[in-house]
Amino acid sequence: MIIKNINISILAVIFISILILFLAFVSMIGKNIFYGEGQSLEESMEWQREHYDTSFYNGLQKEEFTVKSYDSYVLHGEILKNPTPSSKYVIISHGYKDTRYGSLKYASIYLSLGYNCIIYDLRGHGANESTFCSYSVREGKDLAEIVHFFQEKLGRNAEIGLHGESLGAATTIASLKDVQNVSFAVADCGFSDIENVLEEIWRYSHIPTAIGPVMNQYAKLHFGIPISAMRPIDSLAKNQVPILFIHGEDDQYILPANSERMYEATKGKRDLLLVPKAGHAESVFVNKSLYTEKLKDFLSSLAS
Repeated sequence: MIIKNINISILAVIFISILILFLAFVSMIGKNIFYGEGQSLEESMEWQREHYDTSFYNGLQKEEFTVKSYDSYVLHGEILKNPTPSSKYVIISHGYKDTRYGSLKYASIYLSLGYNCIIYDLRGHGANESTFCSYSVREGKDLAEIVHFFQEKLGRNAEIGLHGESLGAATTIASLKDVQNVSFAVADCGFSDIENVLEEIWRYSHIPTAIGPVMNQYAKLHFGIPISAMRPIDSLAKNQVPILFIHGEDDQYILPANSERMYEATKGKRDLLLVPKAGHAESVFVNKSLYTEKLKDFLSSLAS
């Protein structure tokens, strides 16, 4: 009897130990996914300077702004004014763990096309207060608030378009259900839903796919938003905003199939560019001339 009780106690200790280790593992993954440490504004700017010419930025007239979002969260950003006065504006959304300065590589193109550029820090990034990433759910609402803010600030004569990279592309797509009178959207290497991206991460990290439902519940319990709800593609069912999807053919992080699915899902005018030999968020670096020409052609087609 004593031996039996000892065996039960040992099994209980083993079970509890395994459970504690499992919960610690889930917590570690959850923190990395939803609270990944991002770059500071200074670190982000330094990265840009090391990878492409940012000298154009120094000579621009700039105007900093803040926007209070739907839940009173404060977003920080700046307007980059085109040297040639223009009523055309594009709001550019950066990728995960980056800052507004990650948008400069696209701003240089839009400035050359006669646009003023509005760059900002996504929720939980840059100069903003730290918080979790909801992979387009809250971020899309934030962008919609920024659009509304500038529509009121700039007036009816201003043309406003959207451009996003990776998380910023998902944010751009997610915002479309909450905005009106947006001229266009460009989504570069965005995800249709975050679940399929995480499944790829589990696969190449050799983590059992059974972790998926567990992380879904983790997100629901901790943030009130399950991973299964982080689906920008659902915003496209009734969309009429023209969208250009861009994706690197060699993107192994967010597979090109994500953009292809969203291309098929949108109801509005659409176009798709797959850039050969480009990995994740590399299209503008791998072939900037192709990127620029496609963007010019897309924008020109909207005017015809």
